[in-house]
Amino acid sequence: MSFAKAVFLGIALLVLVLDAWSKSWIVHHMALYQSIDVIPHLLALTLLHNTGAAFSLLYSASGWQRWLFAGIALLVSSGLLVWIARLRPGMELLGVAISLVLGGALGNLLDRLRLGYVVDFIHVYHGSWHFPAFNLADSAITLGAILLLIDMLFLEAHRHD
Repeated sequence: MSFAKAVFLGIALLVLVLDAWSKSWIVHHMALYQSIDVIPHLLALTLLHNTGAAFSLLYSASGWQRWLFAGIALLVSSGLLVWIARLRPGMELLGVAISLVLGGALGNLLDRLRLGYVVDFIHVYHGSWHFPAFNLADSAITLGAILLLIDMLFLEAHRHD
């Protein structure tokens, strides 16, 4: 395994560890639905259990969604590992992007398998507007997706020149 690929796997592991630590800290220091303002009228820590997917999709289903989303996360994570293994020199941003998505997917998968739900706690809001709560794994997935788009739009064509 090349040094770059080891770094990519290290990034995914770091995301997984930070996500698990942050969720554990929140769960041990807050009650379910408790909310603590970090920046009034903008950002709060609010402990929630999300049995659904992004934006609580299928949160009210009878429980089968746990295994559906866990299966999807396993398939996606397997594909991301294969993608990392096939990266060539010069694809460092792509490797970081994939690593962030992988670490985030594994972080939420770990919650789903252990708890049956994902721990969410970052709550952005203003007035009566509330963005769905999320966690560090979700943030890593989002950042990774943005970097994937940047790579696709601005760097991929230059690798084929």
